Amino acid sequence: MLSVKAFSLSTSDKVLIKELSFDIENGQVLSIMGPSGVGKSSLLHFLSGTLSSTLTATGDFFLNNESFHNKPIANRKVGLLQQMPLLFPHMSIIENLLFAIPPDVKKQERQALAQQALEKLEMRDKANSLPNELSGGQQARVALLRTLLAKPDFLLLDEPFSKLDPALRREVRSFVLEEIRKANIPALLVTHDAEDAKAMEGPCKNIKKAV
Repeated sequence: MLSVKAFSLSTSDKVLIKELSFDIENGQVLSIMGPSGVGKSSLLHFLSGTLSSTLTATGDFFLNNESFHNKPIANRKVGLLQQMPLLFPHMSIIENLLFAIPPDVKKQERQALAQQALEKLEMRDKANSLPNELSGGQQARVALLRTLLAKPDFLLLDEPFSKLDPALRREVRSFVLEEIRKANIPALLVTHDAEDAKAMEGPCKNIKKAV
C-alpha cells in the first residue's frame, strides 16, 4: 500500500496543495484530477524524489508502512509514465525492453523476459524496429511494459494518455489498468481528464488551488 499523509506544496508566495492525504492498495489506481498549475505533477516529483528546489513540500509518504520521503531517489524503485513514451530512439524495441531489466537478472532470463513482453504486446515481428516505426499506441504499450520490467514497487502516471486519439486512448487505458493489476502494485494517475480518471476504475480525488 502507498500512503500519503498531510502533503502540502507551496511556492515562495502561495500555497498550491494543502494537507492532501490518501491510501492506494496494491493493484489499485488512484486518480487525482485538477486544473493545470495546481501542483499535480509536483506531487509525483515529491513521490519520486525529484521535486524542484523552488518548491517547498511537507508531509510524508509510506510504502507498506515504511517512510519513503527521505529515501534517496535510487532506493525508491518507482516507475514513471509520462505524456510522451520516452523510448530510446536509437534502440530497437527489444533493446528498449532489455535495458529496463535489473542488471542482476541473468542473461538468459533477461532475453526470456523481453521476449515474453513482446508476445504480450503482440509485437514479436517488431523486435528490431525503432520506436519511430511504431504507432502511438504501440509506443505507449512498450513504454508501460519497459517500466514494469524494471520491477517498480509503485507506479506514477502523469497524463500518459493525453497524446492519443480517443479510440486508441480507450484501448491503451484498458491495457495499462490490466497490467497494473497483474503487477499488483499501487499506482497514482494525475490528470485533468474525467474520462481518464473514470477508466481507471478506482477512487478519484479532485484538487484545486488551495488559495
